[in-house]
Amino acid sequence: MDVRMRGFKERMRVDEALKLYFEKANLKKLDSEKVDLLNAYNRVLSQDIVAKYDVPHFDRSAVDGYAVKAENTFGASTTNPILLKVVGSIDIGEKPDFEIKDGVAAKIATGAPIPKGANAVVMLEYTNDLGDYVEILSAISPFKNVSRKGEDVKAGEVVLSKGEILQPQDIGILASLGIKEVEVAKIPRIAVLTTGNELIEDYGELDVGKIINSNSPMICAAIREIGCIPTSLGIAKDNPEVIETKIEEGLKVADAVVVTGGTSVGEKDYVAVVVKKLGSLIVHGVSMKPGMPTGLGVVDNKPILLLPGFPMAALLSFYTFMPKIVERLLDVEVLGKKGEVVKAVTKRRIPSSSGIRTFARVIYKDGFIEPLRTSGSGVLTSMIKANGLVIIEEDKEGIEEGEEVEVVLTRHLVRLL
Repeated sequence: MDVRMRGFKERMRVDEALKLYFEKANLKKLDSEKVDLLNAYNRVLSQDIVAKYDVPHFDRSAVDGYAVKAENTFGASTTNPILLKVVGSIDIGEKPDFEIKDGVAAKIATGAPIPKGANAVVMLEYTNDLGDYVEILSAISPFKNVSRKGEDVKAGEVVLSKGEILQPQDIGILASLGIKEVEVAKIPRIAVLTTGNELIEDYGELDVGKIINSNSPMICAAIREIGCIPTSLGIAKDNPEVIETKIEEGLKVADAVVVTGGTSVGEKDYVAVVVKKLGSLIVHGVSMKPGMPTGLGVVDNKPILLLPGFPMAALLSFYTFMPKIVERLLDVEVLGKKGEVVKAVTKRRIPSSSGIRTFARVIYKDGFIEPLRTSGSGVLTSMIKANGLVIIEEDKEGIEEGEEVEVVLTRHLVRLL
């Protein structure tokens, strides 16, 4: 006796249903493909990215100012300025053709290469321009205001790992490494079939007993929302042969099939029977309201999600199960989503300056955060190694060790399955 005759006497909890399904379904993982960087956003990386060279690949100025030997500035102050001869200037994109020796300096722009012999840059704010000479008004230490070669990325370093969901900062570092294409998992394609003798596509005058098919456009939109590509299979009448033909059609063009309607216990609810015939129905009947008639099947190692016919139940069931199924197809598990705000305790003090809003880049894990030590404006990997931001308001001077704070996740937290 099938479920249509006996009803849902046994129902499974959502977590138990997913666990059982993934243990038995043996779903086919998606193949990978190469895409250019302009189309790589939000795609799942299928390879480790190893840096072929340092970023930056030369020492460069972190500020506008004067390139100097730091030792020539020792003792300088506003009351005891040190006079240096200006021997040239370096703009960003230029390669300096002179050397900085004792007693001289060169005007330099932010991002420009540090000339030979120089080991520091004095900010413009601590100088007086006298034309052929410059007054240095503050002493600086070696490599102050210098972005060192390899400060962002070292050659041979694994910059991004397989399974990462590529974000804008990732695209930026890939471009910095001269990478034009990356290997990513293919985007899942999901076919949508709606069933029911009462359904019509015509948006004109309705006859009594007929209902416009709203499930198909709604579920297709939800599929796009989770980053997949929908294909509508249209409407199947309540006929097992027609439903079977439509599902097989979907399996040929998609990585998964979603069926709405025909999943309950009525005399004409044939979808569960058809899925059993074609493959395996692992779960049918879930302890959720609305959405109890939801089913999870597999045919040819591809998932079949059976959704109730009522739109709200169909949508809630889709959100409950399909994102998890898609993660399996992509071979990753999403533990936290970008933009989500979580509470965490800081493992050490995070400094900030009064009057300045500070965006501290942090690594979040298991309810704790560790602030990144590398946080320069030009260090793009600080947004790649970090997975969260702690925003310190202008009227607060730092966050103390052990303090609980809100963390905005800056990337999806994922792990390979």
